Amino acid sequence: MKIFAWRKSRRPKSKVANVTAIHLTVAAVIEKRQSFLFVEELVHGRKVINQPAGHVESGESLQSAVVREMLEETAWQFIPSAIVGVYLWTHPESKERFLRVVFTGQIQNHDAMRELDEGILRTLWLSRDDLLKRSESLRSPMVLRAVDDYQAGARFPVNMFQQIEMDKLASHAQQVV
Repeated sequence: MKIFAWRKSRRPKSKVANVTAIHLTVAAVIEKRQSFLFVEELVHGRKVINQPAGHVESGESLQSAVVREMLEETAWQFIPSAIVGVYLWTHPESKERFLRVVFTGQIQNHDAMRELDEGILRTLWLSRDDLLKRSESLRSPMVLRAVDDYQAGARFPVNMFQQIEMDKLASHAQQVV
């Protein structure tokens, strides 16, 4: 009994009440001739470099979100082929938390006449070395980490995350009962 009491008293207290919302985001790593596709964007008055990325909208799948974000931010159509990684990061100043799922795949059918998303200044093709020279301009550490993981060969099945629709789940539950 004392052992149980000792373990229980030494257990860290839960911080669930202090947890803030996690921003679910997607991004894409695209390589072409040893350069990577990035966007230069204006965030809080500062120019930063990021992968084409953004928030997953309500009811949207991860794959649909990354396809949409690629088109909106770069004017390229995107076909996801693999997941490079999943990254959880806390902004050091705002303490906001971000869960980013990074895809790779193929781009096609660039629409040079398409207006890019608000805040996107331009697209850039940069080598990893060029990116390192601009490391103070990276939107977050996830940008370089995703490139490094991509170059290391990290690839996971594009369908490793499944979206379960609530109406389908409810329907299945009724059938079981």
